[in-house]
This record gives sequence, structure tokens and C-alpha cells, in this order.
Amino acid sequence: MNRSRTKFWQLSIFLTILLVGIAVLDLMLGSFALSFTDVLNGLFNYNENSTAQLTVRIFRFPRVVTAILAGAALSISGLLMQTLFQNPLAGPYVLGINSGSSLMVALSTMSSFYFFGSDLGIVLAAMVGAFGAGVFILFSSLFTKNKVSLLLIGIMFGSFTGAIISVIQAYADPNNLKTFMLWSFGSLQGVEFDQLGMLTLIVAIGSVFSLLLVKPLNLMLLGDKNASLLGVNVKSIRFLIILVTAILTGVVTAFCGPIAFVGLVVPNMIKMLYKTTNHYHLLVGSLLGGALLIVVCDVSMQLLMPLINLPLNALTALIGAPVVMWIIMKKF
Repeated sequence: MNRSRTKFWQLSIFLTILLVGIAVLDLMLGSFALSFTDVLNGLFNYNENSTAQLTVRIFRFPRVVTAILAGAALSISGLLMQTLFQNPLAGPYVLGINSGSSLMVALSTMSSFYFFGSDLGIVLAAMVGAFGAGVFILFSSLFTKNKVSLLLIGIMFGSFTGAIISVIQAYADPNNLKTFMLWSFGSLQGVEFDQLGMLTLIVAIGSVFSLLLVKPLNLMLLGDKNASLLGVNVKSIRFLIILVTAILTGVVTAFCGPIAFVGLVVPNMIKMLYKTTNHYHLLVGSLLGGALLIVVCDVSMQLLMPLINLPLNALTALIGAPVVMWIIMKKF
């Protein structure tokens, strides 16, 4: 037990140091390079008359913090989904949770049902879509004989919602359509400095709720029947897992667009790295690993910008798809 705890702290501290270092590098990169001193002054000694410090505070700091929060939220969501469905290929993107968010955002931005016009409204729309998709998948799990069938249902649900979105796009106003298309590519640039508070608060609430579920999550690894015998209210825990996943996935999808594969890849990598089934360790590891992955993706986009302008969703898919194929070949 002590050895496991020591390994957890060593890996977590290493990932934290690595995350901070790459985040600082990310703050220095962009259309023009900044020095480490400019970054420090922009964060702790802000002078609005300095172009460098203004760039750090207004443009780059929100982007990097958004990357950290988005990666953490999606990775935690993926871990919760994998535990709930006892399947390493479960995740908010594969199971259609992102698709539900995208559908509601499409309805709120491109159709006559424009009742979620504000920033808060779009966040709520994305959460409602994520929660609705999660409930549908959970309901479908009651009638499927195996987990592979459930994954296929998730993929079909994603295709179905994608078709509805295509119909909405066909009749949408060109300006609204352009806004939605840019949103669907995935971006870390959409969050302004004064919106960071709301994003941070929602992700923090979802993360804290997930940590409160550590004990029942550990027991659910034994199976629903055994967990029930040990005092876990399986139905309530399922509902709470779907709710937390909806909160985390919905807010990230609202602000950053649909980001693929992060919630699927990172938890599997953390399980291999930490070699434990303790969900406290896995949740902390997933939080750090997801944040690190998105920040690394953002650094890569900044470095590649002179050559090619890659959307975030494309980059995560380029990284994630080969990893998913490797997981399938290894475990199935």
C-alpha cells in the first residue's frame, strides 16, 4: 500500500511539474515569441500599457487555462464512463455525449429556437444535450447483452444527431452556420479572460463531485450486484456519474467545441502508468494527464502555425485514433 501511494505521489508530482513547464512554454509561444520575464510580469505584475504583458493576460493566459481545464474535464469524464460501463473504449465522444451537446448547441445557434443566445445559455444547452445523451446511453445499456453493442449504439446515436445537425445546417443563416462550423472544429481561443471564472467554477464543481464518488466507483469495479451487496445504491451512482459527465463534457463542449478522443485515451494511459484501480489515484492522474495532453496539443499548434493551421479537434484525433486502435488490438 505504501509503495502504491509513493508511486502515486511521484508520478503526480512529475506530471504537475511537466504540466507547469509546458504551460509556461505555451504562454511564450504564439504569433510572436515572448520572454519568460514577459510571462511573469503579465501574470503577476500586469501593466496594460505593455504590449507583451497585454498579450499574456488577455490572449494567451485564457487560452492556456482553458486547455488545462478542458483536458482535465474530458479525461475525468472518460474515466467515469469507462468505470460505469466497465469498458476501456467508453468515453464521452465514443458514446455520443459530445454529440448530444453539439446537437443542442446547433439548435440554440442555428435554428428558430434561439432561446439560448447568451454565453450562459449555450453552456446550459450543451449540458442539457450531454445529460440527455448520457441518459439515453444509460437507458440503452439496460437492453444490450454486451458492452460492444452499447458502443455501437453510441456510434449510431452520434451518426443520428450528426444527420439532424446537417439538416439544421442546410436551412441555417450563413452567418450562424459559419459560427457553428468554426465552433465544431474545436478551439481554445473562444474563452475570454472574464469568462474563465465561470469555466473554472463549473469544472471545479464537477471534479469535486467526481472525487466524492471514489468509494462507490472502486466498489463498482466488482460488478453491479456485488456493489449493491456492499451497500452501493447503483441506480443513484449511475445517475450521479451521468450528471457529473454531463456537467464536465457540456461546459467544455460549449466553450471549446467537440474535442475528440481525450476522454478515451488519457484514462487508459493513466491506468497503464499508475497500475492501480484506486479511483482517487486514477482521477488525479487523469486530471493531470488530460490537462497535459491538451496543453501539448496547443504547443504543437503554435509551433506548426507558420506551416499549417490545425484545428484542435483534428490534432486530438490524429493523436487519439492510433492509440484507440492499439487499445482495441491489445485488449480485444
